[in-house]
Amino acid sequence: MEALLTALGFLLVTMVSVMFHLRGQRAGQTAAPAAPGGPPCPRCKAPLPAGSGFCPGCGVPLQVYEVVTARVSAAPTPEVAGSPKQALHAMVRADRCVGCGTCVAACPEPGAIRMVGKVAVVDTVLCKGHGDCVKACPVGGISLSAGAAVQEMEVPEVNSSFESNIPGLYIVGELGGRGLIKNAINEGKIAVEEAVQILKRPSAPVSHTPDGREVLDLIIVGSGPAGLSAGLEAHKHHLNFAILEQGSLADSIRRYPRHKILLGEPVKVPLYGDLWVADASKETLLQVWETIIASNNLPVLTEHRVESVQFLDDIFHVQTSRGEYLARGVVLAMGRRGTPRQLEVPGEGLGKVFYDVIEMEAFAGSRVLVVGGGDSAVESAIGLANQPNTTVHLSYRGSDLTRVKERNRIKFEAAVAAEKLSVVFGSQVREIREADVVLAVGEQTIHLPNDYVIIRVGGDPPLKFLERIGVRVVRKDVPLMSA
Repeated sequence: MEALLTALGFLLVTMVSVMFHLRGQRAGQTAAPAAPGGPPCPRCKAPLPAGSGFCPGCGVPLQVYEVVTARVSAAPTPEVAGSPKQALHAMVRADRCVGCGTCVAACPEPGAIRMVGKVAVVDTVLCKGHGDCVKACPVGGISLSAGAAVQEMEVPEVNSSFESNIPGLYIVGELGGRGLIKNAINEGKIAVEEAVQILKRPSAPVSHTPDGREVLDLIIVGSGPAGLSAGLEAHKHHLNFAILEQGSLADSIRRYPRHKILLGEPVKVPLYGDLWVADASKETLLQVWETIIASNNLPVLTEHRVESVQFLDDIFHVQTSRGEYLARGVVLAMGRRGTPRQLEVPGEGLGKVFYDVIEMEAFAGSRVLVVGGGDSAVESAIGLANQPNTTVHLSYRGSDLTRVKERNRIKFEAAVAAEKLSVVFGSQVREIREADVVLAVGEQTIHLPNDYVIIRVGGDPPLKFLERIGVRVVRKDVPLMSA
């Protein structure tokens, strides 16, 4: 008994120490004196301390505004004859890099490109612009440039509240440009905090249309990190709302392209507290999601695919596959990858199935089947084949790779010739099982031993959906990760 009390006491002291340490870190980030003439907080306009990661006025983490405050891309400046040319150097698109490390092995300049976490980073001083990394990258995520270290991205135009050009329609999470979980959670919270100021005005409430149809305060589209955070904030403010999820709750996590979820620091989830997921599986995060939803009784409506959004007579009309919903505000928290096409075969719901892949190295030493015959499938297969001790097969129903870029075809054929991967033309997946995959090849049936299946057969891009409903999409120069 005495030993048990001692252990409990030690645990309590440790928890208290960690709590004060984290508070100290936050205080240290926000207590520094403001730098004269420094840029104000995008949200509350308070002066920002030099080097701070948080606003001292409203407490918002400034990283969430990385894309919002990025400048709109300018038209290319024509070269002036006789002007000095800058040295070329490699640039990595952080949103496309899959962390396979192929570029590092290909570079002839030691240290010029290296892996920092899961992303390749270029040292522009050491880089000589040979371009070997450009040729080696299996996903076309590296280019040579003499310009600034930025990537041009197509993103919806939103303000500091994540409100689009359509008043009352907010866009948060991965769809806004960057998919970090902690950013998504913070963005969902900020958007609803701002929406509440309008929705709760005495002149604003409208609960029913003249013909008696219910009008919700808010509709949230998507039940991932951003959507869940927005829903919790709406629940906290007693809004009448619904969360629409096109698949099941598990889909939003299962389709997340990372093999594991990593948060280097805790992020505060409304009505839940600090969420700190370190080196955990997606299944662990799903358990947390389900616990939060159940304990707060959040109204998540699954199998509701949103097909259109219209703003008519001061009310949003949200058409779904299950009917129409009306609301005074909408938060779009959908993924940037859109809706991936599915094979609609038995076993596709298993946890071994992915529709995209970011962390190639997480599949090292595994038996992986990639399904598809386009550039995305070929790029995934090449990247996975470069991981040590990994057996990779590509299943494609066609007889040849007629839809891929020439550079991808060359890399793919070289990988096949080197026996790094195998291709099964004229094949279709019939069933996905825990230990294997059943393929139909003509009149034959093949049982392929398998650990993971990557399905890359296309989907519905979300930016097109945004443009259809009237959201303005712009091209921005977003800073890249650099050495």
